[in-house]
Amino acid sequence: MLTMFLVVIAAYATAALSAVAGFGGGVLLLPVFVKVFGARDAIAVLTVAQLASNGSRVWFNRHEIDRRLVGIFAYGAVPAAAAGAWLFTTAPLPALTRLIGVFLLVMVVWRRWRPTAARLDDVAFAAVGAASGFGSALVGSVGPMVAPFFLARGLVRGAYIGTEAASAVVMHLVKLAVFGAAAVLTASNTLTGLALAPASTAGAWTGKKIVDRLPVPVFITLVEAGLVTSGLLLIIGG
Repeated sequence: MLTMFLVVIAAYATAALSAVAGFGGGVLLLPVFVKVFGARDAIAVLTVAQLASNGSRVWFNRHEIDRRLVGIFAYGAVPAAAAGAWLFTTAPLPALTRLIGVFLLVMVVWRRWRPTAARLDDVAFAAVGAASGFGSALVGSVGPMVAPFFLARGLVRGAYIGTEAASAVVMHLVKLAVFGAAAVLTASNTLTGLALAPASTAGAWTGKKIVDRLPVPVFITLVEAGLVTSGLLLIIGG
């Protein structure tokens, strides 16, 4: 009970963080889930929980979403997410755990190296969607990597947060379909993910309320520190 209480608190806090910074919730929550549920179940539970979190962000920012951009992103993300999810179902667990750890460290390096990105045309943006869909299926969330490309389209605050969240919802739905077909998504981890939905929704609502009031760089620094620590622990522990 104490473990699940702490998981609920983590889901709430990371959903609020995502709603403020536009990214970070999924990747910061991932090592917590790996520790509690194991690598394979962690991705499935995280996908369900992130579907609720991102769905809430879509609803709270629904009037500002760039639907055309979501469609372009989905054009590349849907088939790639399906392929990545299928590969994920057969990956050996120790290798998958270390891959997640390496990914978390790469995420921090990428954010520092490419805090901004050039504005891409529609074809290149669909390619970003494909890379995002494939990576998300293997490691749960790639928000920090794709964030610069959404921002380069001129999206700010609610428009950015809602559009990025809507794109993530598309990937999560595809992943869940494949996980279900491959029996990775079980009744148990589905219920666990759904149980975290209220906390994720509440966190998204809290983040929406404070998004214009708190300095985002402070949150980003905290996220990066958590990612480095978690990445090293997962690589060492396997």
